[in-house]
Amino acid sequence: MTDARTPRFDWLRFLERYGSAIVLVALALFFAAQNERFLSARNISNILTEVSIYGVIAVGMTFVILTRGVDLAVGSLVGFSGIVAAVASTSFAAPDSAGWLIALVVALATGAAVGLVHGKAVTWLAVPPFIVTLGGLTVWRGATLMVNDGAPVSGLDASFRWWGSGQVLGVPVPVLVFAAVALAGYVVLRHTRYGRHVYAVGGNPEAARLAGLDVKAILSSVYVLVGLLSGLAGFLLSARLGSAEAVAGSGYELRVIASVVIGGASLFGGLGGIGGTVVGALLIGVLTNGLVVMNVSAYLQQVVIGVIIVAAVAFDTYAKSRRGVVGS
Repeated sequence: MTDARTPRFDWLRFLERYGSAIVLVALALFFAAQNERFLSARNISNILTEVSIYGVIAVGMTFVILTRGVDLAVGSLVGFSGIVAAVASTSFAAPDSAGWLIALVVALATGAAVGLVHGKAVTWLAVPPFIVTLGGLTVWRGATLMVNDGAPVSGLDASFRWWGSGQVLGVPVPVLVFAAVALAGYVVLRHTRYGRHVYAVGGNPEAARLAGLDVKAILSSVYVLVGLLSGLAGFLLSARLGSAEAVAGSGYELRVIASVVIGGASLFGGLGGIGGTVVGALLIGVLTNGLVVMNVSAYLQQVVIGVIIVAAVAFDTYAKSRRGVVGS
């Protein structure tokens, strides 16, 4: 006789936890079967390098989405911080000297400053994050075009370009940077008081406030973090391209948000993690690269990613409605 108390398999929780990893493996196997070049060392290196640029931002976006927020300006900020950093590097450093260090500091400072502006607009002015960063999307793209009249900034020295095209023991430098950022993000979220506070604010902001947390400071900090990492991504992208382009980072907001949501983070806040975000970023990278290998139109690629985002959010909403937690 079957014990009525035997727990039933929770397929919703299983898919929430492992669904994106399963899809990632399935996509890799499918594209490998379609084209033998897909699993070549060179193509894998290209995928990982491309993923690393927006993956760095996705780590910061995880913190933002955990607090029920969103940042639509990250793509524009990549372009803005990258071109400002390139101008600073070429204007104040001699060739092959410390130009990369000047560029890195300027890029990080620019990203963090913009993030602080967004965070204060959300907390002090009580403007919804969607509106603040939607405005930032156009403001910072316009500012990028103004810096050098829309022209690219070239002449980056070899030490700068190394951060985008160099390798350490055969591993591309951007991949190592992404790995370090992801590891740091994981440790902060899972093993520090600040990480617990981020989850608490996202889970129930009012309860967090009553528990004595400075909710406004925590909310501001996550926008500073995603801004800082957007600046780092701008630096890496300029280094990889060998120049700072005014249109750099266009569309990155879509990939970044898709990476976090597909990785299991909830738009209702309080649920998600860096591990899932890394898997989500890899899934987007494998999908886009596989479609390119199969000669699928770039326009259709955007359609596919958009559909995946909607499907992921719809599943998240359905799963939470089954547990009675939507809107909590």
